[in-house]
Amino acid sequence: MERLRSWFYSAVQRTNTTFKRYLWNEIRWENRLIILLGARGVGKTTLLLQYIKLQLPINQQTLYVSLDDIYFSNHTLVDFAVEFVREGGKYLILDEAQKYQNWSREVKNIYDNFPDLKLIVSGSSTIELLRSEGDLSRRALYYKLNGLSFREYLNFELNQNAASYTLQEILSNGLQISLELTNQISIHPHFSNYLHAGFYPFYKEDKAMYHKRLQQVINTVMDVDLVDSFQIDVGATHKVKKLMAEIASLVPFKPNIKKLSEQLGISRDTLIKYLQLMDRADLLRLIYSRTKGISALNKPEKIFLNNPNLAYALSDDVNKGSLRETFFVSQLSTRHKVRYAEAGDFMIDDQWTFEVGGKGKTGKQIAGLENAKIAADDIDIVQGNKIPLWIFGFLY
Repeated sequence: MERLRSWFYSAVQRTNTTFKRYLWNEIRWENRLIILLGARGVGKTTLLLQYIKLQLPINQQTLYVSLDDIYFSNHTLVDFAVEFVREGGKYLILDEAQKYQNWSREVKNIYDNFPDLKLIVSGSSTIELLRSEGDLSRRALYYKLNGLSFREYLNFELNQNAASYTLQEILSNGLQISLELTNQISIHPHFSNYLHAGFYPFYKEDKAMYHKRLQQVINTVMDVDLVDSFQIDVGATHKVKKLMAEIASLVPFKPNIKKLSEQLGISRDTLIKYLQLMDRADLLRLIYSRTKGISALNKPEKIFLNNPNLAYALSDDVNKGSLRETFFVSQLSTRHKVRYAEAGDFMIDDQWTFEVGGKGKTGKQIAGLENAKIAADDIDIVQGNKIPLWIFGFLY
């Protein structure tokens, strides 16, 4: 345990606390059991270490460990917790939980037997952690950390402190907001950079190798997380990776499930299952109609990559229209319900209809609809019924 503690102290010392993610002020840190979900690379570990550095005592009472450490190859988590509490431990932070088999059962036992111990559990596989809800839902508060919003990217990149806005504020006061922001920031060069490389905080570490690292993230989720957790056929994952690359170059991607299942050599139901798992793993975003909804058998009406950066990692021929819609969906989905719209592109919270396009986009697709707007790329400020696409990056 001393080695683990030494590594923890070094990690905390290296942690920069200048930039904090949107969840910082939303998590109820006082809760005794917190589960932090999120895709690989979105910054969960940094968020946890920042919390420790700023809010917890850096002494025997606190310990952060990664459950993929070799220490846990011959030590159980329960025995580790017993020793930690015996030595005066009060705050135990467990990262990479999906690397430890049956972690949720042992965390439940620890929670029940040590009422004075505070636990925070995180992991890089949303899929695996979601499977824990049956064991821990009555005990834990669950939070999902998404990748950087465009607003967060600007704050991270420019060392600023731009505020977020609600969708209602953007719809009712978008002109004033867009005027203020464009007077402060040269929006479009940064927006282009964000779409290319800005969703995952590690873009700053090595920009030249950023998309290579994204490819590695995709491969790890497909070849390790999905295969290990759900026994997905390895050959099928290879075919679905090709499908993801196709999605990057099409706009919009409206799946023909029967045709796709035949091309991939798997059944219709199996294909839908794979797509839904990739949605939960934050590789894809599946959009359903309001009438059909999500079920094990219903096909999505549209399929998008999880975020625009994945398109550049997967394809040399990124479709700009697809990129715009992918950005819109990625930013709106964090706070709102995004559904397929029969007229226009998307229905938000079953109330607002949006058409997404370039600055020349007309309103004919949404003509006659109430509460309908155009999210238009390549414009700076609100122009009548057109709201700048980039401003939806300030929702979180």
